[in-house]
Amino acid sequence: MTDLAPKDPYSWLENVDGEESLNWVRARNAEQAATLAGTQEFTATRDRIRTILDSDEKIPGISKVGEYYYNFWRDAGHERGIWRRTTLESYRTDAPEWEIVLDIDALNEAEGENWVWHGASVLRTGPDAYRLAIVDLSRGGADADVSREFDLQRKTFVDGGFYRPESKGGTSWIDSDTLFVFTDTGEGSMTPSGYPRIARRWRRGTAVEQAEVVYEGTDEDMYIGAVHDSTPGFERDFVSRAIAFYNDELYLLGENDDLTLIEVPNSANAGVHREWITVELREDWTVEDTDGRRTYPGGSLLALGFDTFLAGSRDFHVLYEPTPGISLADYTWTRHHLVLNILDDVKSRLVVLTPDGGRFRSSEFVGAPQVGTVQVAPVDLRTSDAVWLYATDFLTPTTLSIAEIGSEPEPLKAMPQFFDPSGLMMEQHFATSDDGTRVPYFLVRPEGLTLDGSNPTLLYGYGGFEISLTPTYSGALGSAWLERGGVYVLANIRGGGEYGPTWHQAALKENRHRAYEDMAAVAKDLVARGVTSAEHLGVQGGSNGGLLTGNMLTQYPDLFGAVVIQVPLLDMKRYSHLLAGASWMAEYGDPDEDDQWEFIRTFSPYHLFDADADYPPVLFTTSTRDDRVHPGHARKMAAQMIAAGKDVTYYENIEGGHGGAATNAQAAHMSALAYRFLAERLGL
Repeated sequence: MTDLAPKDPYSWLENVDGEESLNWVRARNAEQAATLAGTQEFTATRDRIRTILDSDEKIPGISKVGEYYYNFWRDAGHERGIWRRTTLESYRTDAPEWEIVLDIDALNEAEGENWVWHGASVLRTGPDAYRLAIVDLSRGGADADVSREFDLQRKTFVDGGFYRPESKGGTSWIDSDTLFVFTDTGEGSMTPSGYPRIARRWRRGTAVEQAEVVYEGTDEDMYIGAVHDSTPGFERDFVSRAIAFYNDELYLLGENDDLTLIEVPNSANAGVHREWITVELREDWTVEDTDGRRTYPGGSLLALGFDTFLAGSRDFHVLYEPTPGISLADYTWTRHHLVLNILDDVKSRLVVLTPDGGRFRSSEFVGAPQVGTVQVAPVDLRTSDAVWLYATDFLTPTTLSIAEIGSEPEPLKAMPQFFDPSGLMMEQHFATSDDGTRVPYFLVRPEGLTLDGSNPTLLYGYGGFEISLTPTYSGALGSAWLERGGVYVLANIRGGGEYGPTWHQAALKENRHRAYEDMAAVAKDLVARGVTSAEHLGVQGGSNGGLLTGNMLTQYPDLFGAVVIQVPLLDMKRYSHLLAGASWMAEYGDPDEDDQWEFIRTFSPYHLFDADADYPPVLFTTSTRDDRVHPGHARKMAAQMIAAGKDVTYYENIEGGHGGAATNAQAAHMSALAYRFLAERLGL
């Protein structure tokens, strides 16, 4: 490739922990962001958000592990959080009796660390079932973490137990003395994206570097992992090979470590549950079955007996087939049923499928919540037909119920009203994009809204990686924006998954511009309806959504009065060489290829910036500890805009990882910065 790009004058800001870079960060943090944070309005907003985040009235989400129900919790007295457990009977009460299993704040004090909870996996079979766990802890909230063996009876880490040093990767229990492990074990063990390239079988008492290799990926792969399925009677081992996003292979690992490829399209998601294999298609798939050739459309969900599939049959049961305006959001197995969560114009609908005589019988979900968004999760898919139901929308606080399939749900917990919803309403509209596509968006507004273009309005979007945005309740948004008279808009632009894989694929690579045209179309529609005007319209997004808002800033500056860009990608020439960036080339393309750089440069905000152009005020936020999207993106973009005399507010949190914050206090600070910046710039 011929590199015709001029030398980057801000490349030194890519040195994450370099003293020169950090001095620049400290200086920027002490400028507009510090001035904003010094106001009484900011303090009031931050403190109210912190109160919401620390509230004891939040719903403690739980997961069943043996006879106990576990929860990880943060509040004012537990800044880093506690891992705790109770019984279902106690959880049903207004004041459950919690037993603390692990206190992360106490652990940090004892070890002089800044651990952030990354989760835990519990051994579920054998004599040590529900006693041993692997706890994952991250320094400062980075994606890289350590794995440490923990005794749930003694409530202590196991002396001399399994310990995986800090790395991106993970583990899976095989038995009480054996794990699958995929992690950094030295030179050549990680992929160009910074993820594991080798999966190993790790036996107790041996060094992780000496663990036997069960699969080794290539230098071009994205992520290699292995997992043990401990379902009684259906114990199996699998190796997963992620070549790139939407390009995966799944292997059944045999007794002699022989590998059997699960022969489905690499773009499909294959899952195995007990005697069934399910295949969720992203693209059309043509197979030979007993009736001849048949093509299943992308977006379909198929099922077949796993042993029958391995024997070569392709006589699938069609569990779901997409129709216009409707897509499969998710599906959840219980012991005897499969629950489909379907999005009908971005609103949830549940369907129950039950294997019956070799086929699947369909029924409606009894007592399904009638709100915008429902999430379903199994209580214990090995033994139970119960599911957790989380139901919410913009104005309805989240509720948690437990439901046995076929019976009315039992409400367990409800989040309180963290803001006053009186006089507010939500509605759905459709904008028309440049190519004629109808783009849905949700609008939350006062009932008596005056349509004169004067209303401060916040537009939020993401538009990538087949991720759907649905109506959810946010105490922070409600208290800091809606309750004060602001209008909120959630855009369901292409690149997301709101209408299935085709909605996502419509904005990949050379078609990325469609996502940005969709977002601009929503902004224009809001103005055309009289909801707002450019001077009162703000736009916000993070990560891929930060790339989105970066393009709103540089390509559509006349549409907005303020822009918030959080943990963003912005330099699309360098993104594939920074941290996990190489793993996203299936989404954006390869900037090192001349023909692909030609279209990538058209949505690279860092290169689209024109020092002579007028831009709306912009807030950049990122985290020094973000080891997924490099903080250099935000740093460099801010630096060149500041050098050109633009209105830039910059804040970089030292901790937080890709989430931007490691504690409730940090999260409240970051949220308050965004809301107060928008309020001041848009005239709320």
